Amino acid sequence: MFPALKKLLPKSLPEPLRLIERTVHVGDRIMPLTIRENVRATRITLRIEPGGRALKLTVPTGLKRTEVDAFLDRHQGWLLTKLAKFPVSGDLRPGGTISLRGTPHRIVHTGSLRGVTEALIVDGEPVLRVGGLEDHLGRRIAAFLKKEARRDLEPLVARHAAQVCKPVRAITMKDTRSRWGSCSWDGNLSFSWRIVMAPPGVIDYLAAHEVAHLREMNHGPKFWALCHSLCPDMEAARKWLKQHGSQLHAIDFT
Repeated sequence: MFPALKKLLPKSLPEPLRLIERTVHVGDRIMPLTIRENVRATRITLRIEPGGRALKLTVPTGLKRTEVDAFLDRHQGWLLTKLAKFPVSGDLRPGGTISLRGTPHRIVHTGSLRGVTEALIVDGEPVLRVGGLEDHLGRRIAAFLKKEARRDLEPLVARHAAQVCKPVRAITMKDTRSRWGSCSWDGNLSFSWRIVMAPPGVIDYLAAHEVAHLREMNHGPKFWALCHSLCPDMEAARKWLKQHGSQLHAIDFT
């Protein structure tokens, strides 16, 4: 048994097991681990949450601790291999980089307490100038990205909504990990503001995807046909998100 897992996992699983939350060492990382019982589960499943910043274990009702330990032991190598693809932390420091609309921007901390955060070109190089205290760098960048995401998504949503002749009640920016966007039955759209770090075509696809749900509240053939009509480059955008989306989720702005 992996020593760190052995030490941090509970000595026994409560009967009946509901939910156990712990931290585990995986390599050099200390990661949250959630062990959840599911009466419909017939086997143990291990999931790395988007961004590679947490682990989730789903187990059948009444599973013995020894079986949980053995499962984790068998999957140590798999975890280390998968987690190696995620950065331990973001490069949010002066001189580091952050992507904006698919373009890397060098972070310049101005030191001005009242300075605004702005993206500009300096000597031909994309730069993100950030004021305030250096300890607040991540939070100020996150606030800027959230504002920029809304600025991009609102007109895209309006254009796609006009095409499907459906009203949009409200648009909300969130920092969700399980999905990039959502659409409610009454026309409320929600987006992860992290999408603004992706290329413009991917941002447009996400807007088209959620607007398509205003007409088709499913992922059936009619939905995908509508989504493709709104965003002809849909497949390329979906491929980009599949390949790079987790890297955007992995950045820690706190």
